[in-house]
Amino acid sequence: MPRFPVVASIALLSLLRAVPGPAAPAPKALSPDLRDFYVDLHRNPELSLHEEKTAAKVAARLRQAGFEVTTGVGGTGVVGVLKNGSGPTVMLRTELDALPVEEKTGLPYASTVRVKDDAGTEVPVMHACGHDVHMTALVGTAAEMARRKADWHGTLVFIGQPAEERIRGARAMLKDGLFTRFPKPDFVVALHDTPNLPAGQVGVTSGYALASSDSVDLTIYGKGGHGASPQTTVDPIVIAARTVLALQTIVSREKDPQDPAVVTVGSIHGGNKHNIIPDEVKLQITVRAYKKEVREHVLAAIERIAKAEALAAGAPKEPAFAVVESCPATYNDPKLTARIAATLRRTLGDANVVDVPPQMASEDFSEYGLAGVPAVQWSLGAGDPAKLKELAAAGKQPPSLHSSLFAPDRDPTIATGVEAEVAVLMDLLGKP
Repeated sequence: MPRFPVVASIALLSLLRAVPGPAAPAPKALSPDLRDFYVDLHRNPELSLHEEKTAAKVAARLRQAGFEVTTGVGGTGVVGVLKNGSGPTVMLRTELDALPVEEKTGLPYASTVRVKDDAGTEVPVMHACGHDVHMTALVGTAAEMARRKADWHGTLVFIGQPAEERIRGARAMLKDGLFTRFPKPDFVVALHDTPNLPAGQVGVTSGYALASSDSVDLTIYGKGGHGASPQTTVDPIVIAARTVLALQTIVSREKDPQDPAVVTVGSIHGGNKHNIIPDEVKLQITVRAYKKEVREHVLAAIERIAKAEALAAGAPKEPAFAVVESCPATYNDPKLTARIAATLRRTLGDANVVDVPPQMASEDFSEYGLAGVPAVQWSLGAGDPAKLKELAAAGKQPPSLHSSLFAPDRDPTIATGVEAEVAVLMDLLGKP
């Protein structure tokens, strides 16, 4: 996971280990128009909170399909509304942002974009998480739903959400009136691609699908001095080492083994020379859980253990503890999940709809469900079926999401995405 103050997000859905169906899905064609739209998005990615041109492209396609479009929602967010008589209101969401990753796929339309990030550092940019796939599927679905207005009734709300990779966009759009300025949906749905399912297949998870995520900054203070005279110091590196080891007992000894959680120290920095004991050490920690009470316990335990280790070492002051980024767990409404899974099986065939286990990855789609709307996010296969078979035979995995080598099997992935989204929306809005 790249560090552009990013919390590990939906990218880690690439860890899915779902087993493909017994037969490879039939190849699906993609219209030249949608292919060109995708290629343009892929060549011209934009970082979180800077998706101005991307948002404009999505907004233009929604207007073209007849949606009433509002831009600038929650920053660069896009909201398109298409009313078609009385009936349910359904929201379909896509993300707009890309990642600070240098593309190494070798594709003829590979991104070569480089920009300055919010810290002023020049970084490469790539759609390494497939948000370009999601956007293309959404605009294709918009056009198809507009064409088939005689077959459904109700209201469609299509949104382009910024800053998913920084888990800020959903909250920002909700704060800016997504569910008050616009029709509040009865259902919220979305898809996310995964390289571990073949293009043509989809995966579903009922209940908890993705974990909560909290990024913790922890600073441990000591008393610096000469490395040859440790007796005159309070060594924060030693305190940090003991703290890292003690943190491992939170998951192994403080929680029910049936309630998953993860505590990972992803970064530790202290000192700048061999013979100098520093005054402080900084740690960056990611915390994952499904249940709210588990999440709260783990965070409290990290702070408690850090303070206790500092006290035991005679540190001059308590560690500084701060949660700098967070998002709640994603919970797929079981009743809506069952309905969507049945629809997808009718549409794609039983062999092409697989159950996938919950993941410790995170993303801010969770915010919509917590806002009081039944929500479901399903997985969209993006792997080349032949390559996946070759890799499986060799005991290897495909390049994951957020990898510089991630390249979806473009045409069948997008075509299946449109087919799946249209089927789900028609089921939720179709005339009885």
